[in-house]
Amino acid sequence: MNYKITLLPGDGIGVEVTASAVEVMKKVASFYDMEFEFTEKLIGGCSYDAFENPLTEDTLNTCLDSDAVFLGAVGGYKWESLPHHLKPEAALLRLRKELGLYTNIRPAKIYEPLIDSSSLKREVVNGVDFVVLRELTGGIYFGNPRGFDDAHGFNTMIYYKEEVVRIAKMAFEIARLRNGKVMSVDKANVLEVSQFWRNVVTEVHKDYSDVQLSHMYVDNAAMQIVRNPKQFDVILTSNLFGDILSDIAGMITGSLGMLPSASIGEKYSLYEPVHGSAPDIAGQSKANPLAAISSVAMMFKYTFKNNPASELIEAAITKTLDDGLRTPDIFSEGMKLVSTNEMTSALLNNIENIYKS
Repeated sequence: MNYKITLLPGDGIGVEVTASAVEVMKKVASFYDMEFEFTEKLIGGCSYDAFENPLTEDTLNTCLDSDAVFLGAVGGYKWESLPHHLKPEAALLRLRKELGLYTNIRPAKIYEPLIDSSSLKREVVNGVDFVVLRELTGGIYFGNPRGFDDAHGFNTMIYYKEEVVRIAKMAFEIARLRNGKVMSVDKANVLEVSQFWRNVVTEVHKDYSDVQLSHMYVDNAAMQIVRNPKQFDVILTSNLFGDILSDIAGMITGSLGMLPSASIGEKYSLYEPVHGSAPDIAGQSKANPLAAISSVAMMFKYTFKNNPASELIEAAITKTLDDGLRTPDIFSEGMKLVSTNEMTSALLNNIENIYKS
């Protein structure tokens, strides 16, 4: 089994965590008769510095010729004053659109060794395991007209039926593999576009009667994620609401450094940690590589359809945390403070030991 993977390390700590991710890919692939052909390209701020373009046609075409794309991080203080269309984040938005990555899957899972790292009480977060499905290529981030002048600014929040149908189907399919519950989140009491969203999701649900569907307003959902996160299995929501709710859900884990994500379309897929570029610690081997490595686990699961490999990586992450190793973002008294490289090396050893046991 041979796969082409495009690597987009990007900016800041993206370079470091991508290196860790690649080591894990190579290690796991060696156990499952898989071979990867890696091609590395620039994206974001570093691409702007080199080409005055955060996403070149060369980089985009390489991604289009890949079986999967792994992205480290984009952005940083250095490029904040650039025009909107040249900011590093604009590259990510365009990449999602060009690859048709209409679904972002963000797990919210608490690792037992990190329960006390969460800002929520142990009894609230113990056993939490849900996913947020965020529609990624529609809604207010892409709607037109949009703009601003000295007098006003405006954006358009718009959804077409096919955009809602396809992500609703994915939500119900994923729920079938989990606990069979979908919570669709909207603001139908205020927004017409949300009422449309609710109507379409309800219509699609008729083909998935074995899955339980509920609806919740986004403000209540934000509160419930903090109050009682264990009530959720699959949260389905729009681009804007998903952006916000997935970050709220992320705090359950205690650190953004622990959060992976997958962005999936009909043909392409992209995997990335959600922690950002963290330029203040870039190049210091302080970055937590576990979100990037967990994103690799999602790659094996969703793109390569190799659940044993995915579960092997997740088991190694748990074992490494059980051993007390911590990067600065998740460090607590009594644990062993380690660098990015040390965390990666320990995890690679645990992957091998678990596989051979």
